[in-house]
Amino acid sequence: MNEITKIVPATKPDDWASDQEVRWCPGCGDYAILKAVQRTMPELGVEPHNTVFMSGIGCSSRFPYYMETYGFHTIHGRAPTIATGVKLANPKLDVWLITGDGDGLSIGGNHMLHLIRRNLDCQVLLFNNEIYGLTKGQYSPTSRTGTRSPTSPTGSLESPVKPCAFALGAGGRFVARTIDTAQKHMPDVLKRAHANKGTSFVEIYQNCVVYNDGAFDQFTEKKQAPQTQIWLEHGKPMLFANGTKGLKLNRETLRLEVVDVVDGDASQVIVHDETNKSVANMLIDMPFPEFPVALGVIYCDPAPSFDEAVTVQETKLKAGKTADLNALLRRGQSWEVH
Repeated sequence: MNEITKIVPATKPDDWASDQEVRWCPGCGDYAILKAVQRTMPELGVEPHNTVFMSGIGCSSRFPYYMETYGFHTIHGRAPTIATGVKLANPKLDVWLITGDGDGLSIGGNHMLHLIRRNLDCQVLLFNNEIYGLTKGQYSPTSRTGTRSPTSPTGSLESPVKPCAFALGAGGRFVARTIDTAQKHMPDVLKRAHANKGTSFVEIYQNCVVYNDGAFDQFTEKKQAPQTQIWLEHGKPMLFANGTKGLKLNRETLRLEVVDVVDGDASQVIVHDETNKSVANMLIDMPFPEFPVALGVIYCDPAPSFDEAVTVQETKLKAGKTADLNALLRRGQSWEVH
């Protein structure tokens, strides 16, 4: 697990906000995510001039314009590739990658897979609204079966991609999930993601008020949230519904079950071990509404980052060697022209 050191902020949230007019649809969940990120950055002990936000194409990809940092609005699905180049060129930079369910898991799925398996030291924030918003409401890789849209007028027949399952299957070492309106919990998830040295994958459920409004209301509505959400915390029992329910691991079927917690006795409730990949898979796959939606850090089992390994390799190769451009140019076959 990663320890989060308490850092005295050298900046304020306003220092991270650019002078650009924020242009998303009124009520879009992206506003809440932007504010949460800007509020969190001062607490990370990082500086704007050493920070890079980059994105692909989509509504979420306007994000870099609104951060007072270095930024790169790249092409559709290719932000992971650019992020890899940036981090390898300057490992000291703090790299954040902003993407959406379409940008990151459709045209960019291959690039995202290799970013995660390499474990490049960066934070990936995937905004999941289960629709293509920028291009006017077509169904996306995460749209639910039966979704009606301009490209699926009679209902989508496809099974949706589960972003966290994708990240875990690609070899991800840090997988988390939060909600755009979870302003109390999201900063904690972002801090944990930043503390992890490797690819930190964070799925954020984000409401699209125009083309998929209310897609997550079943588990995000404030009144019913205690019953429909379970916030995971390493080393603590998996409790929800104000501590009256919990998750139990059936040792015979090796499946999770919802159990009642009577008189505060949580002895049968499984304790969250974020290094347990098998349980992480179960938490991601829990069907709703039979089970609550798992939120927070689902899996964290750090490993050496790709950029760190490249730096070590380059250092070894350079050891005891001096650059000689003249010798390089004359190495191998040469000709004299008269």
